[in-house]
Amino acid sequence: MEKVTVLAPAKLNLTLDIVGMVPGGYHAMDMIMQAVDLFERVEIEKAPPEKLRVICSDPHLPTGAANTAYKAACAFFKETGLLAGAKIRVDKRVPVKAGMAGGSADAAAVLVGLNALYGAGLPAEKLAEIGFSVGADVPFAVLGGTAHATGVGEVLHPLPPLPGCYFVICMPEYGIRTPEAFARYDAEGAAVRPDTPAALAAVERGDLPALCGAMGNALQKAAGGDHTEEICTLLREKGGLTAQMTGSGAAVFGLFLSQEDAIEAKQALEKRFPQCFLCRPFQGGAQVAAE
Repeated sequence: MEKVTVLAPAKLNLTLDIVGMVPGGYHAMDMIMQAVDLFERVEIEKAPPEKLRVICSDPHLPTGAANTAYKAACAFFKETGLLAGAKIRVDKRVPVKAGMAGGSADAAAVLVGLNALYGAGLPAEKLAEIGFSVGADVPFAVLGGTAHATGVGEVLHPLPPLPGCYFVICMPEYGIRTPEAFARYDAEGAAVRPDTPAALAAVERGDLPALCGAMGNALQKAAGGDHTEEICTLLREKGGLTAQMTGSGAAVFGLFLSQEDAIEAKQALEKRFPQCFLCRPFQGGAQVAAE
């Protein structure tokens, strides 16, 4: 095998709360995260030792040492001791600066792809551990599904799959940088916090209305963009059980029980915001695509 293609899902934060600080100045998180069927597509080819190149479909993103795919490849080769290289092509499908972990998905795809390409045989848990050295969301991007995340986001406890539902995701024309979002939170605090214990209990019993009643994002007040509340209102008016910002923004999503309502909401939002997506929960993480 000389080449593999890996699909890695985006994530949504069903809940996001900040519960303190941890050593190093990072915020301690308490979140429920959900993978969705919007995928980054990463193609990886074998290359001679120490030859590492990243090509990206988005010309605005770095492709050198600052790129998460590049960092993940370096971390993988360092951990395994393999004398090998890679040519990596990233097809960006997840919006940038959206709070949807697109960069983390790229890193996870590289770890999973290199593991398969070079037959390293590392279990997913080990790949997640390596991924944490690249970014806090990479372990979830490796494992995916529905999970309760604590620590800085790297301590994951799998949860039962959500019952059938739909997500409408809307990305405005601007993004939000994660460090800026947390800096603004530190200055402004939170207007809304999720009821995480109630949300966890609702997920365990498959109660979507109760889950939606307990959801929330502590960063939304500080990091929400000019159109966050407008998008949330429209999503609810079109039948969404709830709507909120995901991660540190700027993407906003609504949860729907009806596919028809979800399609109608997406079509209404697309009149103003071109980047809209209709997604479903995905019960997996980064995985090699069938050829």
